[in-house]
Amino acid sequence: MTSCAQALVRLLEGYGVETVFGIPGVHTVELYRGLHGSSLKHVSPRHEQGAGFMADGYARASGKPGVCFIITGPGMTNILTAMGQAYADSVPMLVISTTNRREHLRLGHGHLHELPDQRALVAGVCAFSHTLQRPDELPELLARAFALFGCTRPRPVHIEIPLDVLDMPADALDLRPRALPAAPAPAAAAVQAAIALLNQARHPLILAGGGARRASESLAMLAERLQAPVALTTNARGLLAPEHPLLLDGVQSSAHGRALFEQADVVLAVGTELGETDYDFFGLGPLAFSAPLIRLDIDPLQVLGAQRADIGLLGDADHGIRALLEGLAQRQADGAWASTRVAQVNAIERSSWTPKQNCLQTVLDTVRDHLAAPLIVGDSTQPVYQGALGYRAPTPNSWFNAGTGYGTLGYALPAAIGAKLAQPLRPVVALVGDGGLQFSSAELIVAREAGLGLILLLWNNQCYAEIRDYMCARQVPPVGVDILTPDFAALAQSCHIPHRLVRNLESLRQLLGELAGSCEPVLVEMDASAFLNETCEHPVTAGATMPESLPGTRCAERAGPSYSSEFQGGLHG
Repeated sequence: MTSCAQALVRLLEGYGVETVFGIPGVHTVELYRGLHGSSLKHVSPRHEQGAGFMADGYARASGKPGVCFIITGPGMTNILTAMGQAYADSVPMLVISTTNRREHLRLGHGHLHELPDQRALVAGVCAFSHTLQRPDELPELLARAFALFGCTRPRPVHIEIPLDVLDMPADALDLRPRALPAAPAPAAAAVQAAIALLNQARHPLILAGGGARRASESLAMLAERLQAPVALTTNARGLLAPEHPLLLDGVQSSAHGRALFEQADVVLAVGTELGETDYDFFGLGPLAFSAPLIRLDIDPLQVLGAQRADIGLLGDADHGIRALLEGLAQRQADGAWASTRVAQVNAIERSSWTPKQNCLQTVLDTVRDHLAAPLIVGDSTQPVYQGALGYRAPTPNSWFNAGTGYGTLGYALPAAIGAKLAQPLRPVVALVGDGGLQFSSAELIVAREAGLGLILLLWNNQCYAEIRDYMCARQVPPVGVDILTPDFAALAQSCHIPHRLVRNLESLRQLLGELAGSCEPVLVEMDASAFLNETCEHPVTAGATMPESLPGTRCAERAGPSYSSEFQGGLHG
């Protein structure tokens, strides 16, 4: 007999799934019966949140959905944060969980792992949640999930299977994967209206987000055809080459970036929410466009979002851009305006950075330039926040982090493990702070167990420094931010992983050269205070200046204004 659980695994194989993340439990053993003898690789995290983050990193690095097997009850509550991050960043994730037997659902009789309504708990962090009532629903349900991942805004999907349904026979099911529809293209009439507007523009501007991640080639062609400056969100980094003359730094939230935006006579927003953490993390207020706005997005709710679009293009970013290219004339007049203004705005941006920011930026650039096209997965930590302003990724999908959007902590290490599993031949770096690492340090041993040559780059400032600086800048005595950190060398040793300590850029450069192509994980600890003092032109410490009227703090004085005062709200690390 082929059980429903075994049929599920065979269907996943048919849809091209190669890796599953999960922690076996008494409620999922039948799923593991299905895994036995299949082609699917199973990875065991040490916490279900880690499973979700691993699936997230795997999906971003591979372009395929990340898949998790999760137990009823506590397994689902543990993975919710990871699903929230994936939901915010439009990451395809398939979470398959069990639930109690159908006759026990919602009765509150105290059965193992029982929740009153598991689907209701999950509803806010997934595109849809479904309880499988019969095995014959399974082929259609999985087809819906994979169609959603490829044809609309990808977000997590949750399928829960009651324990009694897992065991049911499924011999009669057609387990061939269904033909999935192609991603839609925008309507021709809307495309022509957008072409007419763009052809008339003298100073067009492009804002591109994560929804354009699969449109790097066409986006570069469009920018060059229009001679338009391009601003990329965090999830869109790498869509233009680092040296591209039309590429803006992360100036969307700066006054000088807003000034450039005001000079545009048409704005084309592609695959971006135009949300706060990408466009207003300096607290200047929401974007306000005086020029006509064209929005190209696969999500109708974004086309009709808070920023009113004069023309809405509903469809896949690459399809939409290529349709525009068919009718756009090569721009001649004022062609030099874009590259000149881009250079000016980028120069203003970089001249405004403090010595500490310049140091952090140098760290990021050093990692990029001393490894071969690395994939950097970031946590909510100070170097990552700086990267939101200045990091230029070498390729698409090679810079992603939890520093914007949902903004969780503990993301980088497990997500980098997932990314390395998806891209075993590429250098993968997990960039994390000492605070964030303590959220998911148990996953460190998974990198060793899986034999992954992962570089864990730890920025150790021995506190939640960004929040501490934020408190100091607002004259709030820091409480709860100066934390006791582990002995990271001992932690690495306990996980059978080498530990290296670096205190300056030269040591980092040398070590990165040694680690290139390594087949084993390594924890590289950067002593933040020593690193900043030895690297920056002027002495800098990790703290912010605290007024004398608020004594008893550990905020140290340093050169330049408070770094965290530039960021408004919700930052960790």
